[in-house]
Amino acid sequence: VEDRRGEATTLNNIGGVYSDLGEKQTALDYYNQALPLFRAVGDREGEANTLTNMASLQRSQGELTEALVNM
Repeated sequence: VEDRRGEATTLNNIGGVYSDLGEKQTALDYYNQALPLFRAVGDREGEANTLTNMASLQRSQGELTEALVNM
């Protein structure tokens, strides 16, 4: 239905589920799919949420430099 904002939200949420399941790389893959969609539709809140999710996940893995880049 070409709902890019909805698609981005869904991808971000799927990333969250994978993160909770411990599938960190798969979670990052979904976050990386969501991010450009949020940016394309100008959804700054969705973009911020996705970046926060990515940084939190990276911080939990000890990837502090990558986490700072996403914050």
